[in-house]
Amino acid sequence: MIINIPSNLDQHTTHRYSKNSFKLHRLPIPRPGEVLGLVGQNGIGKSTALKILAGKLKPNLGKYNDPPDWTEILAHFRGSELQNYFTKILEDSLKALIKPQYVDQIPKAVKGTVKDLLERRDERKNRQETAEALDLLKITDREISALSGGELQRFAIAMVCIQDGDIFMFDEPSSYLDVRQRLNAAQCIRSLIRPDKFIIVVEHDLSVLDYLSDFICCLYGVPGCYGVITMPFSVREGINIFLDGFVPTENMRFRTESLTFKVSESATEEIKRMNHYIYPKMMKSLGEFNLTVEQGQFSDSEILVLLGENGTGKTTFIRMLAGNLEPDEGSGKLPVLNISYKPQKIAPRHQGTVRHLLGERIRDAYVHPQFVADVMKPLKIEDIMDQNVQDLSGGELQRVALTICLGKPADVYLIDEPSAYLDSEQRLIAAKVIKKFILHAKKTGFVVEHDFIMATYMADRVIVFEGKPSVNTTAHTPQSLLNGMNKFLELLEITFRRDPNNFRPRINKSNSVKDVEQKRAGQYFFLEDF
Repeated sequence: MIINIPSNLDQHTTHRYSKNSFKLHRLPIPRPGEVLGLVGQNGIGKSTALKILAGKLKPNLGKYNDPPDWTEILAHFRGSELQNYFTKILEDSLKALIKPQYVDQIPKAVKGTVKDLLERRDERKNRQETAEALDLLKITDREISALSGGELQRFAIAMVCIQDGDIFMFDEPSSYLDVRQRLNAAQCIRSLIRPDKFIIVVEHDLSVLDYLSDFICCLYGVPGCYGVITMPFSVREGINIFLDGFVPTENMRFRTESLTFKVSESATEEIKRMNHYIYPKMMKSLGEFNLTVEQGQFSDSEILVLLGENGTGKTTFIRMLAGNLEPDEGSGKLPVLNISYKPQKIAPRHQGTVRHLLGERIRDAYVHPQFVADVMKPLKIEDIMDQNVQDLSGGELQRVALTICLGKPADVYLIDEPSAYLDSEQRLIAAKVIKKFILHAKKTGFVVEHDFIMATYMADRVIVFEGKPSVNTTAHTPQSLLNGMNKFLELLEITFRRDPNNFRPRINKSNSVKDVEQKRAGQYFFLEDF
């Protein structure tokens, strides 16, 4: 059986930056009145494709020395929907609006309060509804420079949604957001659909991408070298092709193994657990915020995932467990354990290479063959060993921080948002790495995670945080995956079903037959594989 490995598709080159540098083959084909989702690894050309479709970058068809003029470019796309699209951009000068990928750079570019900036751009006169839908009303008087990552993200989405454009582009709209905010953002983006508007979204959270899009283009290739864009597929088919690593229309295998979501073995079979620990009931007040933690217990070889909206105290709980924060009152002592902690925000201070940093922090682990095989190889740390820590991208830093956290000898591993900055493929690999490591080393993991697919894949049990964010919240006793997910999804009023091919959780569209049926039965989440 012969399956092609992607070779260079020279006749389809859309853009090349310079000699021996990145080149992009083909383009996604946007359709008016529908949302096009793009899925693929980092560094594979998603942002380049957006720039070309927005008219900000002129495609040079690979001729970087002698760039073609528009007549030649249009002739190249003759007979495809892209010919009409580019003709429209040239003749009608379509206005493209892009929500950038790195929202943390926004304060450097704009100054002023949220209210002023939204008022200045309110072309569609829907400022009030948009601010309400994205939960921005509480922060309208704040300066842009004082906003957190999640607030900046929601502000950036609102800025695009209130302007009158023809092409709306969202580059990673869900990073920094919690599950509820991700769905609100998705609904806001879908509210822009009009018969003559184009909407394109790049997203790494597969359950949000699934909820948002009407059809999907996958990107594959070698990050940093070349990227190839497939034809548009239906949402379910497109995501399954991406997970499968095989494009049937091109008979092309682009990944050696397919990714599936069989619920963790430990959820279904009993593992012999040696140590059981109990943490006491605790209270903590920080300014106006009060957190109550109910008593709970955990044992080795299990992962507890903390589920809750932003501002419900998940990081505070982790810091109390780590001993970085003293509880105000509690009904007993915390168990004395060695703890390794990966914080939510990673600020690299190390002046040197990754190799030097790992040698300094986790000398024993990083030369141990088992650790190299289980953690460093799958996270592709080898590829960046000789790069300077200061020059790493967000995703590379995340992978290094994860390696250092798992490399420290400890009883309990506290991992805060391991999926931030990682692309869909790296998220699944990181989830597998954490799962395997915790199980084999007979340790305990506490993980804070907003990516639903990653959370369900890793969790043995879940701790649900309930209450009014930033005011008064409770961390419940750890529950089984099914009960905990049911409770959490009930708070959010969302239901999930499972994909029969690879078992990934899929969000039901609101008020669909399935959604109504599952809510009536009180089954917000399914574990069994149909």
